[in-house]
Amino acid sequence: MIDRALFLDRDGVVNVEVGYLHRAEEVRFVDGILSLCRTAVRLGYRLIVVTNQAGIARGYYSEADFHALMEFMRGELRAQGVELDAVYYCPFHPEHGVGEYKREHEDRKPGTGMLLRGATDFGVELSESVMVGDRCSDVMAANTAGLRQAFLISGTESSECKGKYLAVDSLEEVERWLLARD
Repeated sequence: MIDRALFLDRDGVVNVEVGYLHRAEEVRFVDGILSLCRTAVRLGYRLIVVTNQAGIARGYYSEADFHALMEFMRGELRAQGVELDAVYYCPFHPEHGVGEYKREHEDRKPGTGMLLRGATDFGVELSESVMVGDRCSDVMAANTAGLRQAFLISGTESSECKGKYLAVDSLEEVERWLLARD
């Protein structure tokens, strides 16, 4: 069986976007994320979160704060039967970063660094993998990395994104797509 991954952006896909999320009490999971993840795992997908974290770059919270929040989130997901295989993040921003965090980096979407790392770390075939995001940068990263399909959750971007993707209104639509193509 081919190893494949469901790559998930975090904010706006796994959890409801609140703007620079860094406190556990602000975490609310997006409707449908648990069912989507369970179905994906049943179909043989690895679950890999790939997230730009400009809040770290801007100095709003630390990498330690990010790791603590992700441990909390992973624990909450685990309690619901969802185990993430990996969480990759990019703490850099080329314009708004502070100090060592002010720089371009291949991990920052639309860069493909986090997707390529997931492929290497887990032997994932990118051409069989899927990305769910809520930004044009997610679509661009997925397209550049050669993923089978990119999904863009509507409502975040004000205009059409360049590239190849399916616009969806809910994670349930992604889940139905996965089931129809297995």
